[in-house]
Amino acid sequence: MPAPQSLKSHMRYDPPMHFFVFPVVILNFLFSIYITIHHWPAYIHLHLWWIIVSLALLVFAVKCRINDLKLQDRIIRLEERLRLAAILPADQLPHIPELETRQLIALRFASDAELPALVQKTLTQRFEPKAIKENITNWRADNHRV
Repeated sequence: MPAPQSLKSHMRYDPPMHFFVFPVVILNFLFSIYITIHHWPAYIHLHLWWIIVSLALLVFAVKCRINDLKLQDRIIRLEERLRLAAILPADQLPHIPELETRQLIALRFASDAELPALVQKTLTQRFEPKAIKENITNWRADNHRV
């Protein structure tokens, strides 16, 4: 069971991606440049091709991670809008579209009991995500993130 989340411990690493894939593709790219420089002009076409393929792998890994996070943000936005529609009082419902995606993502950590007051503060005081998270007293863990 994961440790309880809080403002200080809610960020998550994906060990295979952050500690294996990214370092390997970055080292591969740097190594391809190093080998090309130190063995110039032998096999020039092969070395240049290695640099291109290494760069493509690096871009591919970064784009995969970015796309995962974008999809996760869209799902969180949908979930939080549905949650807000079920929890907020009727007079606050028309203001749900005023919340930015970044704010909705931060609000997902608020408990159901404190959500209406926090949404009101967010809308009136234009809280940034960090301020929203700092104002949460009863942290609601999100253990199913990418």
